[in-house]
Amino acid sequence: MKKINSLLFSLLLCIALVIISVFLMIQMYQEASAKETAPLQIHLHEAKQTVSLSKTVIETVTIGGIGDILIHDWVYNDAKAAAGYNFKPMFEQVKPLLQQPDVLLANQETILGGKTFGISSYPLFNSPQEVGDALIDAGVDIVSTANNHSLDKGEKGQIASLNYMDQIGLSHVGTYRSHEDKQKLKVITKNGIKIGFLSYTYGTNGIPVPEGKEYLVNLIDKEAIKQEIYRAKGVADVLIMSIHWGNEYQRYPVEAQIELAQFLADEGIDVIFGHHPHVLQPMSWIKAKDGRDVFVVYSLGNFLSGQYHDYKDIGGMATVEITKEVYDGGKKITINNPQFYPTYVSNKGLKQYRIVPLQNAASYGLKNAENKYKEIQQHMLGGLK
Repeated sequence: MKKINSLLFSLLLCIALVIISVFLMIQMYQEASAKETAPLQIHLHEAKQTVSLSKTVIETVTIGGIGDILIHDWVYNDAKAAAGYNFKPMFEQVKPLLQQPDVLLANQETILGGKTFGISSYPLFNSPQEVGDALIDAGVDIVSTANNHSLDKGEKGQIASLNYMDQIGLSHVGTYRSHEDKQKLKVITKNGIKIGFLSYTYGTNGIPVPEGKEYLVNLIDKEAIKQEIYRAKGVADVLIMSIHWGNEYQRYPVEAQIELAQFLADEGIDVIFGHHPHVLQPMSWIKAKDGRDVFVVYSLGNFLSGQYHDYKDIGGMATVEITKEVYDGGKKITINNPQFYPTYVSNKGLKQYRIVPLQNAASYGLKNAENKYKEIQQHMLGGLK
């Protein structure tokens, strides 16, 4: 009986092992089949986004210009101080205005030769050097020096003036010490925009430029101007011309100014600041031959002087915005938003000279100041389209 039970147990065990083996073989077969039919998982690099390298960069700068700094004896006598001269109070009322532009140009009509050459007034001017310090303090960045009074004290007086400007850090353009000095282009970079400055005058009041030293002052000569513009365009984004022209005390430009302005525009100048008439002449747009809009102020008048009446004591600051757009393949310069801020030179009995905003001039003795302000704004801005 025991043998029968042992045999039966062995048989059942064998059957169980066979069943288990068959089950395992079927499972292995199914897993193998699954591996053969499963899709291959390919891990690719993540797709990269394409970033265009082309982009447009836009920079903007505001350029300002003021008129003649013409220091008559009444003005420098009023500026006398215990030690030297102090012209800073004369600019105090317009200092916040003058500091608004990014770059400001003034026409320094008289040389800053200082005491060595004798301080003097009309007809042969030589001003205290402290005028330059007052200009910097007020916000002026650069002065034009090519005008009919450039050689009032000869070559030595002019060089002394330039030396002092360099000493105090006042940039200047239009008169030079040597031929090499003249070849150095005057470029100021602001807000990423390179601004080139040029300055020329119709003459020097009959004072001859020494032979062989034509570099001393830039006289208006179309061929010379054309060549300098060509050189300046190679390094500057925008070109500003300060030019001494026109008829004194005439409130509108003559044909010669209009013709020369068109020439300057066609050659590549972007902004023209005119000087010499000692009264304001209107602002205007000129269409250059290449299609550019060029801005011109035919005269900025007197900003600080001893002259008065008949509009000779009214000046102002003109400003324009210059936009530089850089893109793949080139750049574009646009001039827009011209503004004018009239000023008035007040005094009390030829003392206490102060430059004040014209709209505030009633407080400084100017009659009908409000109407005068409206008149001047119409005179300067009325011709703009």
